[in-house]
Amino acid sequence: MPMRERRWARWAWGWAVVGWLVALGAAVAVAGDERAVSRIAFGSCANQSAPQPIWDAIIQFDPQVFIWLGDNIYGDIKHPFQLFGEERTVGPWKNVPRFVPSSEQEMESRYERAKTNSGYSCLRQNAKVIGTWDDHDYGLNDAGKEFGGKVTNQRLLLDFLDEPKDSPRRKQAGVYASYTFGPVGKQVKVILLDTRYHRDPLFSDGSILGSEQWTWLEKELMGPATELTIIGSSIQVISNLSAATGPVFYLEAWGRFPKERDRLFKLIAESKRDGVFFISGDVHFGEIARYDCGGGYPLFDITSSGLTQAVEKAVPPPLNIVVRFVAWLTPSTMRVMSRNCRFSSCTFGQPNFGAIEIHWGENPVKLIIQVRDIYGHHVTSVNVSLSELKAYNGKPAAADADGGYKRHCSLEVTLPWIIRYRFAILFYCAVAVFFLAFLGIAYEVGSLCWKCLRKYKLD
Repeated sequence: MPMRERRWARWAWGWAVVGWLVALGAAVAVAGDERAVSRIAFGSCANQSAPQPIWDAIIQFDPQVFIWLGDNIYGDIKHPFQLFGEERTVGPWKNVPRFVPSSEQEMESRYERAKTNSGYSCLRQNAKVIGTWDDHDYGLNDAGKEFGGKVTNQRLLLDFLDEPKDSPRRKQAGVYASYTFGPVGKQVKVILLDTRYHRDPLFSDGSILGSEQWTWLEKELMGPATELTIIGSSIQVISNLSAATGPVFYLEAWGRFPKERDRLFKLIAESKRDGVFFISGDVHFGEIARYDCGGGYPLFDITSSGLTQAVEKAVPPPLNIVVRFVAWLTPSTMRVMSRNCRFSSCTFGQPNFGAIEIHWGENPVKLIIQVRDIYGHHVTSVNVSLSELKAYNGKPAAADADGGYKRHCSLEVTLPWIIRYRFAILFYCAVAVFFLAFLGIAYEVGSLCWKCLRKYKLD
């Protein structure tokens, strides 16, 4: 081979080796970025117009992933609570809706205010942010598939979440999505459901997810195994407090669509997928629920609600003790009760966020899942190893054969009526007592006035 050709050959081989080393380095860099996720935070119900000091505690927790579970803003317009007058928003003579949708421009403005919050902006710089929606950022309180503004508001939510312009999520009907984090052997799958876009009317026992989303969810659960699978639902999956608080008031939950919830539990059991648990929001308090008869192993549902909105903030501070008493009085067959809870009811009605810690270095791998307050202190928690969340080939556990009560297995609707409706009984008894007391006072005042009037006439 001539000298000149040999030089060209060496030059070509040299550049080929350099290119190969560069490609190898890039591959190693990508693999190095796929670190195991060990800290995940989540939350819901953040009013963009309210102070949001809780971001400091979330940032201090230092999550690698943050999950929005809905009501990321309050986009609808809430009219005042008004029983009398020209515009009555409550009561049997109500003539004006309590909530109405806002304009696209107003929704954009509210999202911008939420996104530019200094605490949230700091979190976005250090954590991967993903999320779904609930009713108030969907556009209207308690709305489902009938809401006309859902297409526009889907685009606004995805803009808020910095979803890429070419994302398939922007082309589908609904904001459901899934993500997988971490290297093989330490993978965490996050499935975010859309409980609004396709939901049938309340009290219908129809569908929550719709046929397309059910097909997608089945593929996700039947797909490649991961060590942990977190299913995010904007509304509670396991707890069904409406069965115990109705007819005084109702909360949205999967329990109000029993056929859908049974289908979900059956799908999880049939998938034989390990390490599944739920996270949820919506109800303005935090709690942890557990169901032992749905998927072959205990299914946990950790509810964190809300980042700014909370039931105890809705009443004057002296009445907080009443709220806690009601929470203690209302029966729940699924709530995880522990001495580690801040309050005896094991619910928390002040601003809170959820925190998940995965200890990959332990054998078996250990999960610490907590609801934390604005200072980062835990208020209720559960510790569980992944070995306890293993699917098996047998049938899921069931309630006692004789139909007896079983903790974390018997649904709220199966409770004896005196226990199930004790809150409603107490409420209506209290209303009756106050009404009778009012009548008594009115009678005494009327009698006194009549006596004074008669005496005046006689004088």
